[in-house]
Amino acid sequence: MNQILIKNARILTMATETPQILEGDICIEGSLIQAIRPSDSMVAENQALDCSDAVTVIDATGMIVMPGLINCHNHAAMALFRGYSDDLRLMEWLSEKIWPAEERLDGDAVYAGAMLAAAEMIKSGTTTFADMYFYMDDVARAVCDSGMRASLCQGLLFIDNQAERRMEATRRLFDNWHGQADGRITAMVGPHAPYTCPPDKLQAVMALAKELQAAVHIHLSETVEEVDQMFDRYGKSPVRYLADLGLFAEHHVLLAHAVNLSRDDIHLLKGLRGGISHNPVSNLKLGCGVAPVLELGDKGVTVALGTDGAGSATTLDLFETIKAAAWLQKNRTGDPTALTAYQVLRMATIEGARALGLDHQIGTIEPGKRADLILIDMNKPHLFPQNDLCALLAYGANGADVDTVLIDGKVVMGNRRLLTMDEKDVLDEAAAAARRVIPL
Repeated sequence: MNQILIKNARILTMATETPQILEGDICIEGSLIQAIRPSDSMVAENQALDCSDAVTVIDATGMIVMPGLINCHNHAAMALFRGYSDDLRLMEWLSEKIWPAEERLDGDAVYAGAMLAAAEMIKSGTTTFADMYFYMDDVARAVCDSGMRASLCQGLLFIDNQAERRMEATRRLFDNWHGQADGRITAMVGPHAPYTCPPDKLQAVMALAKELQAAVHIHLSETVEEVDQMFDRYGKSPVRYLADLGLFAEHHVLLAHAVNLSRDDIHLLKGLRGGISHNPVSNLKLGCGVAPVLELGDKGVTVALGTDGAGSATTLDLFETIKAAAWLQKNRTGDPTALTAYQVLRMATIEGARALGLDHQIGTIEPGKRADLILIDMNKPHLFPQNDLCALLAYGANGADVDTVLIDGKVVMGNRRLLTMDEKDVLDEAAAAARRVIPL
């Protein structure tokens, strides 16, 4: 079995409630972390490190090794719409720009957009993403080809006559892709949002999720307009609407956004199985507001991080999301101690894994977990002096500082060079696809 040795590393494990940075070596065997050997201590019996057969040796001198970042909410193929529809309100952005362009999409365009997103994510340190979109067979192909890990769902909207076709596409996604790519692909059920899913339709979606033993990924309370619309239509908030239908009681749920929440909403989310994807960059650009991250955390709700699609957020660099998440909560509360550097790094790693139900596999650096790792080059002027490594990673680092990326024990980027795709071909194909689908 192929072995990789990462030596001379500073290892931020993310496995503890307070920062733990080890100096030493990591041995990877196949897709798994076999052992970690700190250089400043005796090797315990259960830490025995035998990487004498390592085919690949990576010298991590001057680098931080940490778990790959986890993007809990994305529409990867919308990378094609980057820079096409900025400075608009959400509903105007959707109805006047995005939905007309999406009508021109086909599988080839979605594949090209998803490959572009994968290239950007890998080059900025993201190893896993959750995706909700259309033509998900083609997104899954992009996941296979890029080497990424992903949790995929077909977007289910009930606003036209295509609902049954989308439900069948969800079944097909599970049949064809769940557990594929050596287990890197998992599938969820993806109702779009409360305002596009009437009660009977959402109950049908929940029944399908139960049948497939699948988690549910849904947008929630992204804008004030959405909340008002739900009160006008049903006399209740989006959170109360979902709670009354039994979604939270019966399912592992990934909620995207959760920006405009009342105290009652936050109380209803207590004990949520799954978590919330906080997407601060997209929310800021669209003027949606600031999610009550601290209050949700106080209720024991898992809060992770996502970018949303590049059509709204522009960037898929999770390091920019990390900064925005921390700064927003500090500013919102007037408390600079709110959401510390280490806490927000956990949101981008182990909390993201929990939100996706993958924390038994990824999110920390521990023996037996999947080898989804990133090596960050700290030999940069903006990362010196190195007084507090977590603070530098949260507030100073950016995606361009990521030197090497491993996913499932395979090196997918080394020395900033993508190894699973031809970057120029990806850019050319994405540009051609964008020209086909964006209305002139």
